[in-house]
Amino acid sequence: MGSIYKRGNVYWIQYYRNGKPYRESVKSKKEVDAKRLLKKREGEISEGKLPGIYFDRIKFDELAEDFLTDYRINQKKSIRRAKEAIGHLKGYFEGFKASQITTPHIQRYIETRQDEGAANATINRELSALKRMLNMGARQTPPKVDRVPYIPMLKENNRRKGFFEHGDYLALRDTLPSYLKGFATFAYKTGMRVSEIINLTWSRIDFDKGLVRIEADETKTDEPRIIYLDNELREIFRRQWKARKKTEKLLPYVFPGKDGKDKIKDFRKAWDTACQDAGIGKRLFHDFRRTAVRNMVRAGIPENVAMMISGHKTRAVFERYNIVDETDLKLAAQKQEEYLKIQNKHKTATISKIDKKRGFKQDAQILNGRVPEVGIEPTRAQGPEDFESSASTSFTTPALVSDYS
Repeated sequence: MGSIYKRGNVYWIQYYRNGKPYRESVKSKKEVDAKRLLKKREGEISEGKLPGIYFDRIKFDELAEDFLTDYRINQKKSIRRAKEAIGHLKGYFEGFKASQITTPHIQRYIETRQDEGAANATINRELSALKRMLNMGARQTPPKVDRVPYIPMLKENNRRKGFFEHGDYLALRDTLPSYLKGFATFAYKTGMRVSEIINLTWSRIDFDKGLVRIEADETKTDEPRIIYLDNELREIFRRQWKARKKTEKLLPYVFPGKDGKDKIKDFRKAWDTACQDAGIGKRLFHDFRRTAVRNMVRAGIPENVAMMISGHKTRAVFERYNIVDETDLKLAAQKQEEYLKIQNKHKTATISKIDKKRGFKQDAQILNGRVPEVGIEPTRAQGPEDFESSASTSFTTPALVSDYS
């Protein structure tokens, strides 16, 4: 049974859970507030819940550390981004109690980040980290969070749409430094992530079969992949292998850096200079990934196979990379025109509309061959069998449809 008492002018309450006493300030001079809070706490205890005062002891900083600990023990590859998100969240929520992280405060955080110039997508990643942090606290035993507030997400409209036309790629390749030429060609054709190419080692290359094996722990999606090399890529890998044998230090990396002493690291300056010299404007290396996906789809490679090559795990993300531009729309119009031309070639007759006002008698006369139908010039009387045959030939066969599907 709980009790109410005063300390000075402020009311306090006392209650018990599993025989342990809890004392809590009501932070009010009104007895009615004390009665209300005591009733609430006793209700929580009767339902088997922890009293709210327990959750008031948990602060944002503790939840953030639990969040990063989860990333470390599971060796998640995106821990750097997680730390960046926590850094921004801490700038606003540091010192907050878990119970104080409410929707109004989250909305004010969003406004603060927008005033700082952060993109909606960036803010959404930070909000996702906050939501995961609170959910983890709620799932712990005993729980550290009694409820997860509603977290509004922003509309993202900053999706990148950059890609290379083949001529742009060739112009860029010619202006890149020699150590980046094969590196860029491999990215352009396979769509592999830049980190996967930088860390690619010779132990993953099978010259006899002409393929590259990427192990699960080396990919972002934790799934292994096999990529077959075309003739140009095979030749590039042979040249890289010969060049490696001439160096003093045999590096394990397929594409070493400029000095040949380590793997490629920061190549942004060389990249930007090459883009400028090629006259193609500012481009991102990641544009090669989007371009490879689009080229594979244009080449008729099944999308599930293209996803295996590029390493996309979900179709939703793959679709973001399957860029449609004006060229694709123009090709679609041309294909439709060719399709309709074929339909015209295979159409043997035009079946006109029968005036319903003439009734079923007129219809019967047409079927019996007595009244020639408009647009048809029969050389003999047509019976029902002829009508069905003629009608069926006026549609394209399934084989023709599949050619353009």
